[in-house]
Amino acid sequence: MQRLEISNKADIDTSLPLISIIGRPNVGKSTLFNRLIGKRRAITDPTPGVTRDPIPERWLLGNHPVTLVDSGGIKVDKDRMDDLVAQKSLSLLDQSDVIVFMMDVTDVTLEDQELVKALRPYTDKVVLAVNKIDDVKREDLIWNYYNFGYQRVVGLSAEHGLGIEELEDTLLGMLDLERADEPPEEGETMKLAILGKPNTGKSTLTNLLTGRDVSIVSDIAGTTRDVMRATFTYKGNDYTVLDTAGIRRRSKVEEDVEYYSVNRAIKSIDEADVVFLMVDVKEGLSDQDKKIAQLIVRRGKGIIIVLNKIDLLKGVGNELEAVKDRVRFLFPILSFAPIVPIAAINGDEVGQLLDTAMKVWKQLNRRVDTAQVNDCLRAWCEAYEPPRGASGHYKVLYGTQVSVTPVRFLFFVNRIKDFPEGYVNYLKNCIRKDLGFSSIPVEISLRERRRNPSLNERGPEKKEIEIARTIRSGESKAPKAKGISRKPGGKARIGKQRERAEKIVRDSRSKRGR
Repeated sequence: MQRLEISNKADIDTSLPLISIIGRPNVGKSTLFNRLIGKRRAITDPTPGVTRDPIPERWLLGNHPVTLVDSGGIKVDKDRMDDLVAQKSLSLLDQSDVIVFMMDVTDVTLEDQELVKALRPYTDKVVLAVNKIDDVKREDLIWNYYNFGYQRVVGLSAEHGLGIEELEDTLLGMLDLERADEPPEEGETMKLAILGKPNTGKSTLTNLLTGRDVSIVSDIAGTTRDVMRATFTYKGNDYTVLDTAGIRRRSKVEEDVEYYSVNRAIKSIDEADVVFLMVDVKEGLSDQDKKIAQLIVRRGKGIIIVLNKIDLLKGVGNELEAVKDRVRFLFPILSFAPIVPIAAINGDEVGQLLDTAMKVWKQLNRRVDTAQVNDCLRAWCEAYEPPRGASGHYKVLYGTQVSVTPVRFLFFVNRIKDFPEGYVNYLKNCIRKDLGFSSIPVEISLRERRRNPSLNERGPEKKEIEIARTIRSGESKAPKAKGISRKPGGKARIGKQRERAEKIVRDSRSKRGR
């Protein structure tokens, strides 16, 4: 078994200043988080306790990169899940350089009082953000919150964006930063999204890769709701891993929160370079896994089928190979996708998984010269000619690669109508075999070669009009252009001009009923 060896393990980029948003449920933490980073990263819903895992995001504060973290709401009356969420949120206090403690201007609850006590040792790095100052009448209520002993109190409305600039100025001052004119350049990193059904081990794999408890791991289905993001380095390459919510069939999704979670998980496909489709080796590939895979292939992303929990196999000979064969048989559309068996709980073969991801990523960024494409195309067409249609043989004239990530090829054909789909699949297989794209989806577009426009489309030339006039006037011979007949091809050109002129005369007479 190959064990994982990762350096620079980190669930949150601790090389950047860390700003955490702390508060009770439904106080507006996720709304403020989304407002500051400028996108809907965290799920917002009236249901208490929507956010569970801390959600880190790289944020430019005055064009300075920092790490902003949205945390789960902390409750007084806790069940098993609430206690896990509270532990994760409170663990941020020691790591944070700045703590944004959020309270609601309309109400102070027992949870608020408990948090005030918990934050006493961290008073020097706390800014109290009093939320929901939505109108002028509530502005005077901010003074009541100075009684909690914090020297930095900011009133704001996360929903409407009021007071955000004052909060940013306060954060810059606490971090001893000034606004910069230009943002810094960002380095390249490979993005890995982990998708699959609930309880297939997605969060376990994420925590293993990062070396930290990024996501809460529980046997409760649907524990992960937001898309969790973390970074790590493996063999000198930087990776960002996206842990997503388990995707169930639409008929099984009952809560609005889970609906948003599934949508975020699906949208993470667009952000990723390579997707790990996690499959429980005991359950095999399900219909829901097939639907997820189809979404990934349509978007042209790299996909690796990860057979997790191989440690639970009974050890029967060829048992794992039988599982792989069944996956290939049930889903031939993923015949190109690598299959990597792992045991995420103890790290078996996860190194091989990352090596395979790098191989897939390199193929996604591979570009082939047009000359090489057409040399291969001639050989493919000689080995297997395009079939004949009702109007004659189909022909593939030439082609070129038009993009990477996703990999797309454009082929010009003589007729695009009813072009055989089977021959397009043949070309895809040839591209994978001969051009170095064996492990990724390949897309082919067809375009019909433009022919020379007809006489009616381009209109008669000046010389043809002159000849037509001569024919109409009854003259036997058309005037000759000086020197044309002595040039190579000159006589043929004059003949074609006369033929077109005669066609003009015939068409004009037919229109007049002659």
